[in-house]
Amino acid sequence: MGLRTKAAVVRQVGGRFSFEYVILDDLRPHEIYVRMLACGICHSDIAVRDGLMSYPFPCVLGHEGAGIVEEVGEKVSLLSVGDKVILSFASCGRCRFCRSGRPARCIAFDELNFGGSRLDGSPTMWDATGKPLAGHFFGQSSFSYVSLTHERNAIRIVATDDELALFAPLGCGLQAGAGTVLNELRPQAGESIAILGIGSVGLAAVMAAKILGAHPIIAVDVVVSRLALAQSLGADITINCKKRPLLKAVKEHVKDVRYIVDTTGSSTVINQALEFLHPRGKISLLAVAADDHPMHAPTTYQKVVESIAGDSNPQVFIPRLISLYNEGKFPFDRLITNYPVDKINTAVEDSLRGVFIKPVLCFT
Repeated sequence: MGLRTKAAVVRQVGGRFSFEYVILDDLRPHEIYVRMLACGICHSDIAVRDGLMSYPFPCVLGHEGAGIVEEVGEKVSLLSVGDKVILSFASCGRCRFCRSGRPARCIAFDELNFGGSRLDGSPTMWDATGKPLAGHFFGQSSFSYVSLTHERNAIRIVATDDELALFAPLGCGLQAGAGTVLNELRPQAGESIAILGIGSVGLAAVMAAKILGAHPIIAVDVVVSRLALAQSLGADITINCKKRPLLKAVKEHVKDVRYIVDTTGSSTVINQALEFLHPRGKISLLAVAADDHPMHAPTTYQKVVESIAGDSNPQVFIPRLISLYNEGKFPFDRLITNYPVDKINTAVEDSLRGVFIKPVLCFT
């Protein structure tokens, strides 16, 4: 076995994150060790912890890591020791989707990102007693001081340490929200779009819609402070659906909406959205399902997209988002609140209570 480090382990559904010593496996030819500087906390981490997504326990989660390459396998060609990298989702690199530049549609996506091990079933980490842990979450399990990951998961960037920590959340949530607008829906200037639920993913979608000139941009939530932030980031209309029925409120402003992004996972919200979706409109579903109720069938020409990572190629799309940030067009830094890594449980609870938009754990 390769390397001893500390990681935040969850031992049962609903349990707390507890830092323990773990052992990472030896590197295989195309794998790398990355020393973490920062890791965003995504809703998917919390959903797995709470049993809303299938994943083995005990486990180490985390999938928005950013850090410095410490060691590389013998056949690694894309990276060198000392490179600064952002980590994103895993893909096989061999299927027709990966070869055509669409790794989010990889045929082995579920096994690679949610299997708890390498594709061949071998573990990547053990606890201090020698028992295997479900690691390799999104191919990285980056709630760890050191992450074992594949070189394909890592996007090399030029950045200071502080910038690298800022860019960590681009690996999943922000990429998904912006990607579903920029890569999948692609509204034209002057076309309407509604974003339902404006946490970090929804706010990324708002900013992306603003970049493309969509109009009006409608932001829907129940938290007043988030609606105010959405407006400052480009939303033309904000709706508090706690105060007014969603369908009625939207109809007060527009006849219908050409594009919709749902980040709530609520069938009630989605079914109302289908009623104000344009007859030839498109809705993108981004969230883990929040209930077991059925979704209404769309009409003949309406399209439903079940988005995975915004259909992004991280090696291309994450540098694009960084460029947009540097140009002042994607100010996602306004969403982020940093926490010391040992405050991981506080950060998770603050996220659930809506205290802050996007918690990021800092390892130094």
